[in-house]
Amino acid sequence: MKRRVIGQSGIEASAVAFGAWAIGGGPWWGETDDDLSIRAIQTALDEGIDFIDTAPVYGFGRSEEIVGRALKGRRDKAIVATKCGLWWADQRGSEHFSLDGKTVNRCLKPETIRIELESSLRRLDTDYIDLYQTHWQSVEPDFTPIAETMACLLDLKREGKIRAIGVSNVDPKQIEAYCAVGPVDSVQPRYSMLDRHIEKDLLPSCAKHNLATLAYSPLEQGLLTGKIGMDQVFDEGAFRNMLPWYKPANRKRVLELLAGWSDLTADHSCTLAQLVIAWTIAQPGITFALCGARKPANVVDNAGAGSLELAVADIERIRRDVEALGDPE
Repeated sequence: MKRRVIGQSGIEASAVAFGAWAIGGGPWWGETDDDLSIRAIQTALDEGIDFIDTAPVYGFGRSEEIVGRALKGRRDKAIVATKCGLWWADQRGSEHFSLDGKTVNRCLKPETIRIELESSLRRLDTDYIDLYQTHWQSVEPDFTPIAETMACLLDLKREGKIRAIGVSNVDPKQIEAYCAVGPVDSVQPRYSMLDRHIEKDLLPSCAKHNLATLAYSPLEQGLLTGKIGMDQVFDEGAFRNMLPWYKPANRKRVLELLAGWSDLTADHSCTLAQLVIAWTIAQPGITFALCGARKPANVVDNAGAGSLELAVADIERIRRDVEALGDPE
C-alpha cells in the first residue's frame, strides 16, 4: 500500500482511504447494514487502508458512530478524519439543504465548531481527531469570516483535540484566506477521471501551499467500477440520480469507455476499480483517493489499487480516452 503524508503535519496515511459517507445510509444511500459496515472498516485496516474519512452529517451521526465501533481497540491503528460546518441543531448558519426532515445549514462559527467537535469525539469514542476539516464554507446571509473559523481550529489544535487542519469544497481564494491565518494541511475536493475541473486552478493552489489533496468520489459512486449496468435503477431521491453521468445516454458512454480497457485490466491482473483508483492517485497533485465501501469484498478490491503500478504509457492512454469522452450530455 502506498503511503503519503498529509501536508506538513507529519501524519502518514494510506494513499487509498476509506470514505464513510455511504455507511451513514439515509435517503441518499438507502438501507445499510451497520454490522457489515463495521466489518468493512475492520477489513480496510487488515488490508492496509488506515485512513478513514467521515463527517457528522453522514447519516446525522450514524457514520461516525459506526467508525467508532469499528475502531474499538484499534484506534491507534487508524488515521481518522472528520469534519465540521454542516449544522442542524438550530437556525444558526445559512441554509444548505434539507434531508430527513432536518434543515442543514452551513455554519462555521467558533461556538458551533466546538459543539460539533465534542459530539464527534463522543460518537467516534476517541479523545482526538487526526484531521479536522471544514466541510462546506460559510456563506451569506449568516457568514463567518475565515479568520474567525481558522482561529478556533488553531485553538483546538493547541489543545490537542485535533492534530491537523483541513478544508473541503473550497476555491483558491479561500485557500489563501485560510493559509494567511495559520497552517493548513489538506484540501478535500471532488475529483475523478470524469470530473477533472480542479486541475486548472485548485491543484496549483494546493501545490503552492504544500497541501495534500483528498479526492472524493473518485469512482463516481461506483459507476467507474463497471458494475453499474444500464438496467440498474435507483430509488427516488437516491444521490446517484442527481449525477449527470448516471443519465442513460451518459452512462452508456462511460460503460463503453470502460470496456475499452479490458486489455489493461488483463495486463495488470486487476479490476476496473483498481485501474481507476491507481490512475487517480498517480495524477499530479492528487495525494489520497477516498473510496467508499459498505462490504468487505469491495474494500479488498479498493485496497488492491494501493500497490498497483501503472506504466506512464498506460496513464497517458487513459487520460487521452477520458478527455475524448468529453462532458456529460
